[in-house]
Formats: sequence, structure tokens, C-alpha cells
Amino acid sequence: MKRLILLSFLLITLYSCSNPQNAPMAAAAPQLPVLTISGGTVATDASYPVSIQGTVDIEIRPQVNGNLEKIYVDEGAYVSKGTPLFKINENPYREQLNNALASQHSAEAVLINAQLEIDKLTPLVQNKVVSDFQLKSAKAAYKVAAANLDQAKAMAASAKINVGYTLITAPVSGYIGRLPKKQGSLISATDPEALTTLSDVHEVYTYFSLSETDFINFKNQYAGNSINDKIKNLPPVSLELADNNIYTQKGRIDMVDGQFDKNTGAITLRATFPNAKGLLRSGNTGRIKLSLSHANAVVVPQEATVEIQDKIFVFTVGKDNKVTKQPIIISGKSGTDYLVQDGLKTGDRIVFKGFENLQEGTVIVPEKESPKALAKN
Repeated sequence: MKRLILLSFLLITLYSCSNPQNAPMAAAAPQLPVLTISGGTVATDASYPVSIQGTVDIEIRPQVNGNLEKIYVDEGAYVSKGTPLFKINENPYREQLNNALASQHSAEAVLINAQLEIDKLTPLVQNKVVSDFQLKSAKAAYKVAAANLDQAKAMAASAKINVGYTLITAPVSGYIGRLPKKQGSLISATDPEALTTLSDVHEVYTYFSLSETDFINFKNQYAGNSINDKIKNLPPVSLELADNNIYTQKGRIDMVDGQFDKNTGAITLRATFPNAKGLLRSGNTGRIKLSLSHANAVVVPQEATVEIQDKIFVFTVGKDNKVTKQPIIISGKSGTDYLVQDGLKTGDRIVFKGFENLQEGTVIVPEKESPKALAKN
């Protein structure tokens, strides 16, 4: 009886498997939007870190030694050219000037005496009362006295200059930096630390670097036979500040370094920005927004990519509509698109959406939609 029941069960199982109506339904191929890659000229907004400096950044240092008697300005103050900044005790240098002037007056008197001696001897020599040797000696003494007078005048002028150095004024208009020395400090012309710094920031210089590839692309897209000609045709550039806001005024690139840095392989460019309101200061940081044109570029929408472990992938569609996970190398961004350096070429097809659960080798049914229609979805 047990054998009969087992045989009946096996017959029922075989009949069920051989009946097509009882077989499981094969999964239908998913329908997914597919985009065909095309090449063309696109522009990218690249950003480069910059260092900001005033058109003039100078250290204010004493030119004579002495006691710092007065400080006329405060840190961060704006001063005009010629404004007094510091006063060094001038008494020692005033005394040196007085001594030099006294020596000058003495030399002037000696010169007058020498001239009188010549005037006295000249007629005597003419009348042969005395020999001409005495006249020649008098004339030589006159030349020595004249030289001594010139030396005394130079000493007096030098002493006068030193007195003038005791009052330190602003060589340019700008903003005062830190004041490390305080009133009463003993200062010297050889001090390693300056009295302060002065920055003229009515315009500011922003320095940034381009790689060799970026520089070649950058210069090739503008007309001109030389770098100076190309600079004249460059469009204005924008400055992104540290708070991610864009500086209100545009700048212009006006300098390209003469050579590439051997260590970094980059070349330095300079853009100048107006700064009438003084919003930018030396030492500020930011980023230059620079537009670069790329011919025959391969682009893919960012939403058609997936990032896995710091690598970016797309799902390519082969001729048999089978998908393959393809890594790509990105060289830049243009709006919401990636510029592809390697991994895709013009004419390749990729899955535009719905690839989140796709497996390698899955066969799909491509949806025939235009790139414009895909972009609206």
C-alpha cells in the first residue's frame, strides 16, 4: 500500500512539471530610459584657490636707532600718504646736526681766510715783491679749505637727514597692521621685526595657479599671437569669498608668470579687483571662478551616474541591450553634467534612470526618448 501511494505521488509530480501551464512565468525585461552619449564644446566654471594681497604691502621700519617717543596711529587705521606714524627721540640727532653745522661754519671761515691770503699775495707776486711759490701755496690751501667745506656740508646734510628719519610717515595710503612695539621701546634699524605693515588695498591682487593642461586649454580659446594679446581678450572673472558669497565686483586677469613652477608643474596668474570700499584686505582667501571651454567633450548627466567607494560608474547598454557597470574618470563639471576624461566615448549608450537595482548582465528594453525629454523627467 505504501508503494502504491509513493508511485501515485511521483506520477502527479511528473505531470505537473511537464505541463507548460504549470511552469513559472519568466521575468519580463525592464524598460528603462537610455541616453546616447554625444560630444561637443562645453564650458566649465572651474574654481582655483587664491591668495589676496594689496597692490602695495610694505613693512615700516626705522632708519635710525633710538627711543620710540610717540605712536600716532592705531592698529587697523586707514592713513593717507604722508601721515605721521611714529616719532623717535630726535635729541641725539639734533645735537649731531648742530655740531655738523658748527663745523660747516668753521670751514666757511677758513675758506674766506684762504681767499683773503690769495687776494693779498696776488699783487705782491705781480710786483715781484714775493715769489710766486707763496701764491701757489695759498691757492693750494684754498682748495683744501674748499674741500673741507664740502665735507662739512655733507656731514650737516647727513645729520639733517637723520633728524628727518626720527619722524616716520606713511609712504603710501593704506591700512595699518599690528603694532608690536609700544611707546618707550628702544628700536633699531636692524630689528628683525618691523614697526608695522602698511597695505594699499584700493585694488587687490589675487594670485592663483593653473596646471599645464588647464593653462593650455585656457590660452588656446582666446585670440592673440602672444600672451599679452590673449590677456587683453580675457573676459572678467569672479571672486568667491571664504563665506561662499561672490564678491560684488568683477576682476581682470592682467599677469601670467614667466615660467612654470618646477615643483608643482603649475603656472601663476594674477587677477586684479577694485576695492574702493576696502572690503578686501591682504591675507584674505577665496577662489577665482574661471570659465574654461572644452572642445569635443564627452558629458554625462550627474544623475545618470552612481558613486561607489570614491569611484563613479555608469551602466552602459551594449548592442544586445545587456547592461555593464562601467567606471568613468571625471575631469570637471559643467552645470549638472560631468565631463568624462576616460571610460566613455561618443555614441555609447547609458541607462539614464532606474538603474538602482540593476545587476551586471541584465537585459533591458531601451525606451526611445530624446535627451531633451529625458532631461525633463
